[in-house]
Amino acid sequence: MPKPKHILVIRLSAMGDVAMTIPVLRAFTNQYPEVKLTVLTKPFFKPFFKNISNVNVVSVDIKGKHKGVFGLYKLSKELKALGIVQVADLHNVLRSKILKFFLFGKRVVQIDKGRQEKKALINGHSFKQLKNTHQRYVDVFKALGYAIDLSQPIFPKKENLKEKFIKVIGKDSKSWIGIAPFAAFDGKMYPLDAMTKVIEELSKDYKVLLFGASNEEKTALNTIANQFENVINLAGQFSLDEELDIISNLDIMLAMDSGNAHMAAMLGVKVITIWGVTHPYAGFLPFNHTMDSAILADRVKYPKIPTSVYGNTFPEGYENVMRSIAPETIILKINKSLK
Repeated sequence: MPKPKHILVIRLSAMGDVAMTIPVLRAFTNQYPEVKLTVLTKPFFKPFFKNISNVNVVSVDIKGKHKGVFGLYKLSKELKALGIVQVADLHNVLRSKILKFFLFGKRVVQIDKGRQEKKALINGHSFKQLKNTHQRYVDVFKALGYAIDLSQPIFPKKENLKEKFIKVIGKDSKSWIGIAPFAAFDGKMYPLDAMTKVIEELSKDYKVLLFGASNEEKTALNTIANQFENVINLAGQFSLDEELDIISNLDIMLAMDSGNAHMAAMLGVKVITIWGVTHPYAGFLPFNHTMDSAILADRVKYPKIPTSVYGNTFPEGYENVMRSIAPETIILKINKSLK
């Protein structure tokens, strides 16, 4: 009998992009159970891949033993020893290019990020829906000889809630709304004062769970949570693995164009996203969601949207793009989605 094929999948960062690989890999392993996948990513993201059969995760140590060209050469030897046959580069950055050079002899396909189309989108030369990132990942596997059908998505079961989660969150029959108000760049973040109004209103009918990092975000969320009943700040309280278990139990997640939106979507949770200077047309709508799940800033008032793909740049006068979305619009959307 021929040995099963073995594909190396490279996606080192960022959080949202790594989370977007999950529905694709889950579909792949379901449709090609005889093929082994080794995923190369940052150690922090390892919990994303739990419960996916046939997937082995190799953590890259880019600040330690895999640092620089020599470190990547060492990494290539470690990967070759695993018996990989093909390489699916879902990242396509300098680091992965150097690594692929050392993996010569292996069949390699890298993602087409559609840079020219995205440039046309943010320059205002074209305003149309581009291929989504999930499809770009699928295209890589198709080029390696594995067509993937994403039309019947598989999601994991809700995780059982540990006693320590219940202690923090409490027990009642209210629907759970997750809110992740932060993003990597200000251009993608709904103002916290306006978000506080959203949280206040939603907390009257639902249990609101706040998600963020254990730094200044935690402090800011504490300030909000302390003002209202039914609002719990989970920032810095649990590991990523544990947060994912809690997210799997949400009724809905409200997030920016950010990693939290994609983490919830990969678990089959309904997501409402808020968009500022970025736009879903660039291809980052959460998995299995439509434009109907996105709340967009006013393009009549701010015609240059999207001003960038990642939200890191915007022209003068676009600082308050997010304020063109009223808190009432978000509250109404959540209420409608939950009913």
